[in-house]
Amino acid sequence: MGASLLSACGGDSAGPPTLTWYINPDSGGQAEIATRCTEAANGAYSIETALLPRDANAQREQLIRRLAANDDSIDLMSLDPPFIPEFAQAGFLAPVPDGVAGRVTEGVVQSSIDGSTWDGEIVAVPFWANTQLLWYRKSVAEAAGLDMTQPVTWDQIVQAAEGQGKRVDAQGTRAESLTVWFNALIESAGGSIIAENAQDPKKIVLGLDTAAGERAAEVMKMVATSDAAGPAFSTENEDASATGFEGPDAGFQVNYPFVWPRALSAVEAGTLDASVPDDYGAAVYPRVNADEPAAPPYGGINLGVGAFSKYPDLAFAATECITTDENQAYYFTTNGNPASSKAVYDDPAVLETFPMAPVIQESLELAAPRPQTPYYNEISVGIQRSYHPPASINPQTVGEKATELITAVLRKERLL
Repeated sequence: MGASLLSACGGDSAGPPTLTWYINPDSGGQAEIATRCTEAANGAYSIETALLPRDANAQREQLIRRLAANDDSIDLMSLDPPFIPEFAQAGFLAPVPDGVAGRVTEGVVQSSIDGSTWDGEIVAVPFWANTQLLWYRKSVAEAAGLDMTQPVTWDQIVQAAEGQGKRVDAQGTRAESLTVWFNALIESAGGSIIAENAQDPKKIVLGLDTAAGERAAEVMKMVATSDAAGPAFSTENEDASATGFEGPDAGFQVNYPFVWPRALSAVEAGTLDASVPDDYGAAVYPRVNADEPAAPPYGGINLGVGAFSKYPDLAFAATECITTDENQAYYFTTNGNPASSKAVYDDPAVLETFPMAPVIQESLELAAPRPQTPYYNEISVGIQRSYHPPASINPQTVGEKATELITAVLRKERLL
């Protein structure tokens, strides 16, 4: 009887299982959702968060190393979509049950479903989906005679900005931002970074040395060498673009939705005049060719369940709580991270906080994920080496040179 009592006491002290959710840095939204879902679980489980590094590549590296060691403390992971195929191919993600896969993809924007898919199967749970918009100063567009209710091209916005001595901001820095930009351009031109076979590194066929690849490079160089480019375009990242757009020379920029709450916060802090965000307009990403729809960038975060988790069933139950419309709307309005659920874009609170929410949803429906391959890191770094600085590339030859470099890396003939 004494042994039974000791056993019972031990069980009570242990309590419900604690799920560890590895999250990317944000403004506290994921931690709050973890608290909400712990309460909603009614004692079935609790969720604690563990913070990953800010840089996406560093997040990938830390998780890969731990999962390669069969770390069973990783129950949930916030994953950058381009790295999901690598995790899935390596067997680091627990299989998504069929019932869960059906529920978490119902009513979700297509780009987020695509970003959660590998080898024809849902391998992660769509959470929040990000995209870049074409932000413009209404006064500049009006003065240039541009009808921003209609699609515009990169050539048009550069000409409009140059004509008024204004800037066009994009991310020309040698970082993942550059790959994001190039991928959107080549997809908008009707091509893809990977043309065939994303799984076998010896058989991957790149689409860089093609008409679409050349056209994408032409747009890159045109923007970077134009009078509308900022003085530090080759080191410009998303924050620098947002800063430039708040200045007196602002004309157009491609950037994520965070630029809107950022500007409003600056007004509230007294560091930016209210007339500046009042002049902000938002439209779908610029077209590369006038007769072809744009393919804006797709990003965000999807949820993976660790393959070595002791509680995979509970972890998948937690993902369904985390991704409810209520939690996605909360995350959108408080942290500025757009939802993957279409229904959230009709939420009055979302529309009040982000008046351009319908444009964000439209962009996400058009958005194209970066190459879905386990070898994404090698391909992305190869592009960053080959297409930087954008002002110095030769559009006629850069695709061939990039193809030679990346192909040699994939075949283990060269190192990055």
